[in-house]
Amino acid sequence: MFHKNIKLILAGLIVATGIWQFTESNIGNGIFLILLSVIPVFLYFKNEFILLAFLKLRKQDFEGAKKWLDKIKNPEGALVQKQQGYFNYLHGIMLSQTNINQSEKFFKKAIELGLSMDMDLAVAKLNLAGIAMSRRRKLEATSLLNEAKKLDKQNMLKDQISMMKEQMKKI
Repeated sequence: MFHKNIKLILAGLIVATGIWQFTESNIGNGIFLILLSVIPVFLYFKNEFILLAFLKLRKQDFEGAKKWLDKIKNPEGALVQKQQGYFNYLHGIMLSQTNINQSEKFFKKAIELGLSMDMDLAVAKLNLAGIAMSRRRKLEATSLLNEAKKLDKQNMLKDQISMMKEQMKKI
């Protein structure tokens, strides 16, 4: 994995080489290099290891996702802020199966750093509401559930939210 600034430098060098190819009348090579420079810029905003971890999680392969996330050694230096949020979000999802204390810490950090999609933010808040509910913090769980409901615009979490509200009535 390249550092985030090295990716931008690489993209700049590829663009410069493409411009040089234009001046040498190699138009095809220049166009190809300009198009090729899009890849490092894309990987600046979307980390390759986080994308691979998401693919593993879609298949419910938690060990594979953890393996990909463990390849990111220094998340603060190697990732932009939103990627750090998703790094913590993925760790929170994986740990929610085994260690609730750790997963709460990762979800809170992910929300603090920010997530790009409202759905991911809703899932993080729903998980935090479940953790708060298991610790008998009904007020915090209610506010987190309401926030998750507002963020869930496609009603994909409607069943989970209503099930948690029913469980909260029993507390």
